[in-house]
Amino acid sequence: MRKNKLWQFIVIAILIVAVGYAGFGPLMGLLNYGLDLRGGVHVVLQAKPATGQAISDEDMSHLQAVMRQRVDQLGVSEPVLQREGKDRLIVELAGVKDPDQAVELIGKTAMLEFRTIDGKVVLTGRDLVDAKPSRDTVKNEPIVNLEFNTEGARKFGQITSQLVQQYPEVNGQRDPRRNIAIYLDNELLTAPYVKDSITDGRAQIEGGFATFDEAAGIAALLRGGALPVNVEIMEKRTVGPSLGQDSLQKSAVAVMVGLIAIGLFMILYYRLLGVIADLSLVVYALILLAALAGLHATLTLPGIAGLVLSVGMAVDANIIIYERIRDELRHGKSFRAAVESGFRRAFWTIFDSNLTTLIAGAVLYYLGTGPIRGFAVTLSLGIVVSMFTAIVLTRWLVRLVVGVDVLRSAALLGVSLPAASPAGPTGAQGSEKPRPSAVHGRPRKA
Repeated sequence: MRKNKLWQFIVIAILIVAVGYAGFGPLMGLLNYGLDLRGGVHVVLQAKPATGQAISDEDMSHLQAVMRQRVDQLGVSEPVLQREGKDRLIVELAGVKDPDQAVELIGKTAMLEFRTIDGKVVLTGRDLVDAKPSRDTVKNEPIVNLEFNTEGARKFGQITSQLVQQYPEVNGQRDPRRNIAIYLDNELLTAPYVKDSITDGRAQIEGGFATFDEAAGIAALLRGGALPVNVEIMEKRTVGPSLGQDSLQKSAVAVMVGLIAIGLFMILYYRLLGVIADLSLVVYALILLAALAGLHATLTLPGIAGLVLSVGMAVDANIIIYERIRDELRHGKSFRAAVESGFRRAFWTIFDSNLTTLIAGAVLYYLGTGPIRGFAVTLSLGIVVSMFTAIVLTRWLVRLVVGVDVLRSAALLGVSLPAASPAGPTGAQGSEKPRPSAVHGRPRKA
């Protein structure tokens, strides 16, 4: 049975090394890289208010929603859109092949159009005053309330009256030619059906929203298309791929050197336990890269810093566990009992330290923007994965090792036990104080 455990450990170690060697390259290829690693376009947009008006926080939110939709048309993975000050918007597009096309797309004025089924434009964003999400008072379904200006109300009244008269319902069947399609930058947002003539400048879009958030998103885009805010490009900067590639290569070298140094230290100081820690680090790296790729996260230089820091914390967890095991062995416990007690004592120390770091990461994510959020995401995700590998995987492997006689030795596990006393077994071997002698029975007569 113990010989089988030895072979299990050897096979598991070889399997982890083989999967790590074969999996790192493909997983790195699945990651999205930020502007500082891949190159791309950095644009600063300045919102210009109409005469006598000021830029509000709501205006900037609408502008950001419209820009997000435009950027999605480029097929850019994880673009960065963040506000700067009260009236500026920063747009970063990593890996964009045609920077001029991107700048032209995000810099033009929003174009909101209401079209009939034959493609005729009957209203534009200039005719719309407001669009707000709400709920129907009868059906309690999410709707969008539209409000038009005087000219827009006149146009909308004409076209709705015309559609109702021209395409009447027959036996309750709706005629699709009565729909009015709403486009933003030539992308269809929604195509509501005209039930009645609407001449008061107020309309409702209903029946096509699964959730209230979906209705709120459509309302934001409609308001964005009607913003009386011009956009001017204040800064346009292209980051060359050579700079990004150079940064990525240097970062990769730094990570590899750090990992090799950590691995050698763990093996030299903790010996077989250090080998187990290194195997756990390989699994940790694979899980972390797979999680980042699955979340479609964008890796930046600050994100790489967060990864390296989380690797250090993963090793720190193993060190805490191993030192607890050493303490238990020095106090005379068996190897198996020392392992169980060491993991149990180390758990809350590891949990408390990682919890405080996770709180800091949550604050950085909530208050930060762009690269700061990337750092917070990679750091927090790395901490969660490191706790799993240290508490679950490392514990399982150490239990496997102490179950094999040939591996269960103080020298091989890097543990120094106190030497036995000449008077008898002491210290780690389970010392007992000599019992005082006693005389039983009657004393002999002289």
